[in-house]
Amino acid sequence: MTNSPTSRGRFGVHGGQYIPETLMNAVIELEEAYDRYKDDPAFNAELTELFNSYAGRPSLLYYAGNMTADLGGAKVYLKREDLNHTGAHKINNVLGQALLAKKMGKTRLIAETGAGQHGVATATAAALMGMECVVYMGVEDMERQALNVYRMRLLGTEVRGVSAGTGTLKDAVSETFREWTNRIDDTHYCLGSVMGPHPFPTMVRDFQAVISREARAQILEAEGRLPDAVLACVGGGSNAIGSFYHFIGDEGVRLIGCEAAGRGIDTWETAATMNTGKLGIFHGMKSYFCQDEYGQIAPVYSISAGLDYPGVGPEHAMLHDSGRAEYVPVTDEEAVCAFEYLSRTEGVIPAIESAHAVAHAIKIAPTMGKDQIVIVTLSGRGDKDVAAIARYRGEDLHE
Repeated sequence: MTNSPTSRGRFGVHGGQYIPETLMNAVIELEEAYDRYKDDPAFNAELTELFNSYAGRPSLLYYAGNMTADLGGAKVYLKREDLNHTGAHKINNVLGQALLAKKMGKTRLIAETGAGQHGVATATAAALMGMECVVYMGVEDMERQALNVYRMRLLGTEVRGVSAGTGTLKDAVSETFREWTNRIDDTHYCLGSVMGPHPFPTMVRDFQAVISREARAQILEAEGRLPDAVLACVGGGSNAIGSFYHFIGDEGVRLIGCEAAGRGIDTWETAATMNTGKLGIFHGMKSYFCQDEYGQIAPVYSISAGLDYPGVGPEHAMLHDSGRAEYVPVTDEEAVCAFEYLSRTEGVIPAIESAHAVAHAIKIAPTMGKDQIVIVTLSGRGDKDVAAIARYRGEDLHE
């Protein structure tokens, strides 16, 4: 089974291009450019060289022996996207889009960011390729991810705070689309997840699929067989779809997306779209979204800025509908406990986003046999989250 979108990027009923006429030319231009370059040997050779020599790929598939022994069940492997340059999986997609933008003759990148990792990756690629860069970030996220704001500015990027709405990721996305509408001639919107209008969900998926392409080969080399389950955190869903993609056709491999439940899916303070959302249209796509009683996009909450988004990418929505992937809620408290657990047990501090997937692995690994295998994608490293987690635990850190 493979997921190839139909015309205009439909994954089942999901996806599409729900955008104003003012953006249609830019999206068509991008779609044509991606169709032209995605199978071009020279483009892919250049991208692979950037992955390997600049981003530090392939990333390790690490056997978490201490965690495995402590949990007493399935073998746990960690796909170490946290070891990439800039500290997260985001660099995979950004290098691909920035290279494509250069081929299209664009000189300027704009992007949204939540936790700041996509913003840092975009700022990094812009510096590398000599491009101007502006990143939009919710003021709420700027406060809780101040380190990444400084990193972006250090890299020569202008960070623009967004105070509209809840001052978080969805508002940053809206503002970036608005900016793109006003300046499409020299500007490419480097969207950070598998969401938005076609071709973004497919294009971002293809750039992130390097995760599962590597992991599949690595686990076959290490264990001689495929894993029983692959786990990844899901906000918009780029690291998860990248982690799942090359396993979709392997029916014996469970695909488990771990959503940010915040303070619980029985509360309004959650961002668990698959578990609480309904079908809707927002940010250029049809998919599942957290909505209020009037069908408006609901404010969402998570301790994790990177998962604090009220929707999910259309390919995930299709995987959910078909039953090929399952999506589970993980609360703030469970994620923080997993953040602390992995740090103590393996000497690896995960991003709080990734800790949502670690939390579910802690839950299911003991229920599985010792001959079974689980791969958990560590989408990023946790340096950016240490102060926020300390505050959550009642300790105020000062630089």
